[in-house]
Amino acid sequence: MAATAAVKIGIIGGTGLDDPDILEERTEKYVDTPYGKPSDALILGKIKNVDCVLLARHGRHHTIMPSNVNYRANIWALKEENCSHVLVTTACGSLREEIQPGDLVIIDQFIDSLLFFVLFDPCSSLIVRFLLSRTTKRHCTLYDGQSCSLSGVCHIPMSEPFCTKTREVLIEIAKKLGLQCHSKGTVITIEGPRFSSRAESLMFRSWGADVINMTTVPEVILAKEAGMSYASIAMATDYDCWKEHEEAVSVDKVLKTLKENANKATSILLTAIPQIGSMEWTDTLHTLKVSTLRSVSTGPTYAYGYVLYVPKCFCLNCKLEYML
Repeated sequence: MAATAAVKIGIIGGTGLDDPDILEERTEKYVDTPYGKPSDALILGKIKNVDCVLLARHGRHHTIMPSNVNYRANIWALKEENCSHVLVTTACGSLREEIQPGDLVIIDQFIDSLLFFVLFDPCSSLIVRFLLSRTTKRHCTLYDGQSCSLSGVCHIPMSEPFCTKTREVLIEIAKKLGLQCHSKGTVITIEGPRFSSRAESLMFRSWGADVINMTTVPEVILAKEAGMSYASIAMATDYDCWKEHEEAVSVDKVLKTLKENANKATSILLTAIPQIGSMEWTDTLHTLKVSTLRSVSTGPTYAYGYVLYVPKCFCLNCKLEYML
């Protein structure tokens, strides 16, 4: 019988949602990683006897803009602390009438708005190709071929980016707490730090996006590569700028809504984390880890479904395989 997987929760707090007071027995730990320093100190502590590590995504004083967040260092630091799960909070704009400011969304899909369009002009018989690039300033893989990172190329599957089992816990808790929570939604991540134009906001709606933010990509991708259970609690703060006769998004509006509703995300975390800590995660975490190993083009050898990996050394290039 397989040993029960140890559960340790990494918490990445977004704008206005990174209160360290949720942790008991707090201690600070400054770390470095092969990808540089994470956004801030790791805050180690417990929530009802479940070990947790809190990290402020933008720094505790919100000094790091979305494109400059060191997402790889943040995920690596949590992995180094043996976190099995990553629960994150994120402010977002609503692209749907039914998702009102103050509502929560347990997102299940994302759109990284890097798209290649091919248009045909019948009048001139010309084919027009152009690229719409939104999050290209960010490193989207731990396997980038640099000397400080992991070797190989990781073609990680992303059909189900967020952990279904963890999402189900968050949805169940939100319902028990009587919170207005949408059980699924597609988030589109833009580069920022500016907000969208009205034309962009309307276009994103036409693509099928339900909410919009600036941080899910590449965070969810990196967590998947690291073999961690990742789930996100998104809080709608505004209607972006698509909705007629509605005040367009602004920093003041976002912060006001967050201040009035931050307790909702906190209450979910405080209730969900003890439940996650009491559950059996061996199979779920094993599936995530094997998926990563099988996605690396120069990765381990397999026989009858088991990983056969013979380490050559204990350098940083080999480290994630051991951590997994």
